[in-house]
Amino acid sequence: TVGHILTSSDGTTWTSRTSGISSQLNGVTYGNGTFVVVGSSGIILTSSDNGTTWTSRTSGTSSNLFEVTYANGTFVAVGDSGTILTSTNGTSWTSRTSGTNQSLYEVTYGNSTFVTVGTSGTILTSSDGTTWTSRTSGTTNNLWGVSLGNSTFVAVGQAGTIFTSSDNGTTWTSRTSGISSQLNGVTYGNGLFVTVVYSGIILTSSDNGTTWTSRTSGTS
Repeated sequence: TVGHILTSSDGTTWTSRTSGISSQLNGVTYGNGTFVVVGSSGIILTSSDNGTTWTSRTSGTSSNLFEVTYANGTFVAVGDSGTILTSTNGTSWTSRTSGTNQSLYEVTYGNSTFVTVGTSGTILTSSDGTTWTSRTSGTTNNLWGVSLGNSTFVAVGQAGTIFTSSDNGTTWTSRTSGISSQLNGVTYGNGLFVTVVYSGIILTSSDNGTTWTSRTSGTS
């Protein structure tokens, strides 16, 4: 939401913190003793005191930033127009060449590989966050989310699109979701991939994203 940051030590009681900005914040991650938040117009905020106080950092871009992750000693932020930024400490950021002008909405890491996905079926992979390789998804649908579980990457998006990769994001296979609605995000836990739909539908897969079952969320 617009400039709002809340913190909690138990997930029950939440405290509002001063971000110092009034723009939209889109993604947050933690690594190397630092919380990093990214948002519209290249906003990057960091906190090294458990999210109590926040400092604005120079991103070097005015593009909207949608997501940030931390892995292998590196923060990676992605956004509009193929924007990819990296940092080792959250303070100083370096622009990387993505090779695309498509918007990048999600980034994740696993099996020594960063994977980011975005508009028009864009999928990029990197072993270090610095050098990125374009991969063929086989779709022009927008991809909104990507996650890793059991050595398998799953990407989801527009019109019920689901793709899986079992070779560190190099090749991708289209899977049948059974729906035509937008899939907004995907996660993995306890042997199960879960993705959600705007209409309140939940899809689950227990076979590494190959087949999917519709579940009732109880909300629309």
